[in-house]
Amino acid sequence: MQSQNLKDLKNIIENCASGDSKAQETLYNMFAPKMFGVCLRYAKDSTEAEDNLQDGFVKVFTNIKKFRHEGSLEGWVRRIMVNVSLEKYRKQNMLYPVEDVGIYDTQKYSDDIIEKMTADELLKLVQELTPRYRMVFNLYVIEGLSHKEISEEMEISIGTSKSNLARARDILKRKVQKLYNSVETNSNYSV
Repeated sequence: MQSQNLKDLKNIIENCASGDSKAQETLYNMFAPKMFGVCLRYAKDSTEAEDNLQDGFVKVFTNIKKFRHEGSLEGWVRRIMVNVSLEKYRKQNMLYPVEDVGIYDTQKYSDDIIEKMTADELLKLVQELTPRYRMVFNLYVIEGLSHKEISEEMEISIGTSKSNLARARDILKRKVQKLYNSVETNSNYSV
């Protein structure tokens, strides 16, 4: 059964490479929901994520002839989606003022707070980070890239990557604590 699925996938890939719109639609439907989630992690909102998804699939269909069947197609498509997000970041190359991180030095947070949050709540908090912090956080935490790889991808120094990750984590911890405190306060007044 599994060899049949691989054969079907290979046919879909070959048909996409030859420009078959039905095969492209099939491939899109197979991967779009999961890839939207990938794009959403790197975007400031769902509109930007949809744009990245669209741009990503244009690149997938343009370059599918280059797919060498070494590794998973899903992994290859995922890497394209991440690269589209990185390209958008590089083009915008926005620099935001850095918050005074000194205020985070004295605050301590309990790690069990995160266990009480939903994935959507965490995603929303990550999306609130500045673009650079969001990129570094996602590339390091989600994609598993090293600081050296992040520095090359984002054209920043290794030290800047490490600093941005530390600041992103501190900001997220503060936001999680604030959210948790507001939920706890509101629940104290409920009947």
